[in-house]
Amino acid sequence: MSNSERRKATRRRTLKGGKIILGRVSVFDCTVRNLSDTGALLKLPSTVGIPDEFEFKIANDDIHVIAKVRWRTETEIGVFFEKRLP
Repeated sequence: MSNSERRKATRRRTLKGGKIILGRVSVFDCTVRNLSDTGALLKLPSTVGIPDEFEFKIANDDIHVIAKVRWRTETEIGVFFEKRLP
């Protein structure tokens, strides 16, 4: 079964800026390549140092969530939105 067949929500292609927030210490800028109500594909220069769970935000879309990594490569991360944040 392919990734697209396992998804609960349809992903839409996009090109937006996002932020991976690690506590109050580090913020990593990323590019959101596709997006759904339940997850996203994030593109970064490197995924080294990005944990399997993190705070994720897209300010212009009012998205602020706890994201969990489902898969990763050297420059991309597929995430599932675990919990919405205020």
